[in-house]
Amino acid sequence: MTQSSMFDTGLYNTYRRNAVFLPLLGLQLLFLRSGIVRHQILQHFHTTAEDYTIIFTSGCTAALKLIAESFPWIPEGTKQPSSRFCYLTDSHTSVVGMRGITASMNVLSVPIKPKEILLAKSRLPAEEQSCTTPHLFSYPAQSNFSGTKYPLSWIQDIKSGRLCPIKLPGKWFVLLDAASYVSSSPLDLGVHQADFIPISFYKIFGFPTGLGALLVNNRIAPLLRKTYFGGGTAAAYLAGEDFYFPRKSIAERFEDGTVSFLDIIALKHGFDVLEKLTGGMEKIKQHTFALAHYTYTVLSNLKYANGAPVVRIYSDTDFSNPDVQGPIINFNVLDENGQVLGFSQVDSMASLHNIHVRTGCFCNTGACQMHLGISNEDIQRNLQAGHVCGDNIDLVDGRPTGSVRISFGYMSSFEDAQTFLNFIIATRLSNSDAEIPFQSVTKLTTESVPDDHLSFNKEDKLSPILQISDRELRNIPSEAETTGSWQPPEPEAESVRATVSEIAVPTCRKGGKPIIVAKIYLYPIKSCSAFEVTEWPVGNQGLLYDRNWMVVNQNGVCMTQKQEPRLCLVNPSIDLKQKIMLIQAEGMDPISVLLEDNTGKEAMICESKVCSHRVKTYDCGERIAGWLSTFLGRPCHLIRQSSDMRSKSHQKNTKGLSSATNISLSLVNEAQYLLINVASILQLKEHISARLKEPLEIEELIRRFRANIVISAPESFEEEEWAEISIGALQFQVVGPCSRCQIICIDQQSGERNKEILQSLSAARGRKTNFGIYLMNQPSCSPFSDTLSVGSQVLPVLKENAEIQSPTSSEEKCSG
Repeated sequence: MTQSSMFDTGLYNTYRRNAVFLPLLGLQLLFLRSGIVRHQILQHFHTTAEDYTIIFTSGCTAALKLIAESFPWIPEGTKQPSSRFCYLTDSHTSVVGMRGITASMNVLSVPIKPKEILLAKSRLPAEEQSCTTPHLFSYPAQSNFSGTKYPLSWIQDIKSGRLCPIKLPGKWFVLLDAASYVSSSPLDLGVHQADFIPISFYKIFGFPTGLGALLVNNRIAPLLRKTYFGGGTAAAYLAGEDFYFPRKSIAERFEDGTVSFLDIIALKHGFDVLEKLTGGMEKIKQHTFALAHYTYTVLSNLKYANGAPVVRIYSDTDFSNPDVQGPIINFNVLDENGQVLGFSQVDSMASLHNIHVRTGCFCNTGACQMHLGISNEDIQRNLQAGHVCGDNIDLVDGRPTGSVRISFGYMSSFEDAQTFLNFIIATRLSNSDAEIPFQSVTKLTTESVPDDHLSFNKEDKLSPILQISDRELRNIPSEAETTGSWQPPEPEAESVRATVSEIAVPTCRKGGKPIIVAKIYLYPIKSCSAFEVTEWPVGNQGLLYDRNWMVVNQNGVCMTQKQEPRLCLVNPSIDLKQKIMLIQAEGMDPISVLLEDNTGKEAMICESKVCSHRVKTYDCGERIAGWLSTFLGRPCHLIRQSSDMRSKSHQKNTKGLSSATNISLSLVNEAQYLLINVASILQLKEHISARLKEPLEIEELIRRFRANIVISAPESFEEEEWAEISIGALQFQVVGPCSRCQIICIDQQSGERNKEILQSLSAARGRKTNFGIYLMNQPSCSPFSDTLSVGSQVLPVLKENAEIQSPTSSEEKCSG
């Protein structure tokens, strides 16, 4: 070990052991000037400080923003030809977002489709090649949507003029978005010398978050422009005059303020451990690709009994070559008729198997549109329907708004892949479905194989090698063999949206036995136990005091039974006469909270997030916080929605209601009321009893589904055919089905979890997880103007189209 590395290691230990703050700035400069971490990063990418400069940023997104702000653009309207910013449509949001900055500089942006760049191999005329106008082309080394690896040879082809993104005179520079690529593949900047390479260390090591870097080719670095100068970036400046002289070092010039030096020190240990554990990025590449190839092979050959595929994989490759495909598999799950199951349902089921998947469009709208066939008009219509990036509205008019993605990293194992495949098979295929030779392709061997085709070997101290022989692969039925006579279904009429169509003409339910309200529940504290009543006032947000409070952790994040099942053992009850909420739990003395709002000066108003909604809340104090923390065994607080902000902070613009008024919500996730039918519960109970050794009681099942209104109707699931209902003087409209999450797997009396419940629901309901319907009613002038009572008759109005509409919210919509 060299003297400098010994010093740096000791310095790191000093930081961690003593946590001294005041001397850190001086120590930081000593550490950074040693250049060890920067040198190690450059070495990792097979380059040197002679060719590249490292600028530390807060992440890959910040690095991209820095490029957009400092590139030497030539705007429109000048005497010389203007610059262009071109980007591949299969790019991350952070790349596409650069066009906002270029537009402010009067520079045009041009999106390029992958097929267009492949057809763009044509040189400019010689007289146009002398133009020096700078243009920038950005593309991902690996698509974060599908894992497709785009040719690194494009870098030199574009810079030399052999490949032109668009036919325009000028000099092209290349921005290579390597964030996804470098997490599992080696990048040799000695060979592929892009001008800008943004990276995220989080995606390489999993730690630290909030630290990235921009690698800048030193040939273009002097051309970069900078107007703002933060602390430490100026060699000299005057406060009273417009005089500023930047530091000579490019890194010091662009690293505004104090960099995250403790995280930078951690990078040294990250690279050391990565090398010791894996033997290098090439072995990581082979290892992760072997897992992806195996998973893709099995997944793509899974069929239902009728020959229909179980999944639809979105890929540009056949997963045969790690040089063109990364360890990412993007797909949607289908039913036997070829219809897409919403990704939020898949996510909910996966979580029961301790599998984490990512869903949606993955901050890559271009690739999502290309693979899922979503038009620009579809995106705009989906937005009008309430769907935004990052939510869990997975189906709109029966069509998917996103997909499911799994990724493999250097810590992933064969067992991880097998666990995922077992999950798909267990939840999608029954014993009567076509047999899949799953075991024949899950054999694990530790025999050595050629280095260019393998994962880590035993000497590398990593997972055993996965090897699938050609003979075993041949035993998997091919698509032609298993498809049989199955054909994609004919397009059907569009399903009813989340509310009744404005042009639909509902009809009243005729004949039959009367439908009555059997039970009424409210949940004063979100995700805690139910409070059963026989009669209760109805306010502007639903049942009075329903989900007015919620428990949050020390970071202010809402806690639900997903994270803390013991919340179901917290029993709140409301005493309207004494104007208190009494909270009880086994082994704890009862504690009470006043119903009157405490939003005076002593209560700090803060903003909390419930699903995708922002709400104004206030803390209920240290006394109840201590009570909850003791019972749950973790620091937490009780917060309440601020009454003066309810009409503003948490609203849902529900299309189809008789008025355009925004409906005010409490701390619920989706709607004011959730209704379930006892007849539907009884039918479901038969399916669950067949799968469980100890059948559940009907009362226990009712409590698991955490409804506000439980009705007794003659027919099971007839509630899914209703457009609206009236109960006494109250009028409700149905705004959609409730797509269930793993909360129903939790016994509300004990807090114990049983994943069979959600799987049984999926099997019983045609492999969907809808159960119950959401209701909304119009705000009243007074919160005490109406009451809801057990025994009241329910009068439904049927939808013109009885098909139940698609779920319209997040996976936690039923968790409260």
